[in-house]
Amino acid sequence: MALRICVIGLGQMGGNMALTLSRAGFAVTGSDLFPAARERLAAQGLEVVTPEALPDAEVYLLSLPTSAHVSEVIERAPGLLQRAPKGSVIVDTSTSDPAVSRALAEKVAAAGLGWLDAPVSGGPKGAATGTLGMLLGGDTATIERVAPMLEAMSAKRTHVGGPGSGHVVKLANNYLCAAHLLTTAEAVAMGARAGVEPEALLAGINSGSGRSAVSEVNFPTWVVNERFDSGFTTGLMRKDLRLARDTAAELGIPLALLEAVVAAWHADPDAPADSDDFNHIVSPILARATDSESAQ
Repeated sequence: MALRICVIGLGQMGGNMALTLSRAGFAVTGSDLFPAARERLAAQGLEVVTPEALPDAEVYLLSLPTSAHVSEVIERAPGLLQRAPKGSVIVDTSTSDPAVSRALAEKVAAAGLGWLDAPVSGGPKGAATGTLGMLLGGDTATIERVAPMLEAMSAKRTHVGGPGSGHVVKLANNYLCAAHLLTTAEAVAMGARAGVEPEALLAGINSGSGRSAVSEVNFPTWVVNERFDSGFTTGLMRKDLRLARDTAAELGIPLALLEAVVAAWHADPDAPADSDDFNHIVSPILARATDSESAQ
């Protein structure tokens, strides 16, 4: 029998995940605080309800902006701790604070529910096509219970440890992505000033050890052609970088490069703005390559 799934949070990621799971044959109900989000998904054939009318389900899949939103949905009465049927599983696909996730996982277990943190990568397109990457934090038995759902949502799943581990690895991944955007932009700017076309420089980098997903995917897909429509905002990346910094601080490990990357991403709140595509962080750097005054 197909799992009954309730998707909470119907933004670009959650909405597309809900539609993907529905097309795969699962019984999916979606919910969102905002009527416009519910109406948009209802128009695409998804069954939707208000947050006050959440149905009984075997899986509650959360796709929310921050740990605070996740905590509210789970803890604030009548939250999932009180409303979810015993034995159901809460799967948090948000990029959340690992410490908060671990605390929530304990409360969820005490309430007789299962927990899995499963932050995702691949953007709205990956959510819409079932080709996400997922980092799983939880026990093996819980993963096996929801495996059909995970397989329908993603192309790759990596179990990285117990509760909270998925979010630790996701923050590490986003830190590296944020750093690679800065360093690749500087490399492209240097090459452009020296007369090397960005496409040629990227092709050279991607044939060597300096390549990354940023040079292989982000630059050709969203930067060089100036599309800047990845579906992930600068504000969300800034939030994730702050979480990574705070996690390192809680662990008592000084990470100078992480601090520098966080500072660079927060140096100018308007360039790019929080609402801009996160790849726009490269724009001020690339602009220097064509700035005639800086060349003098």
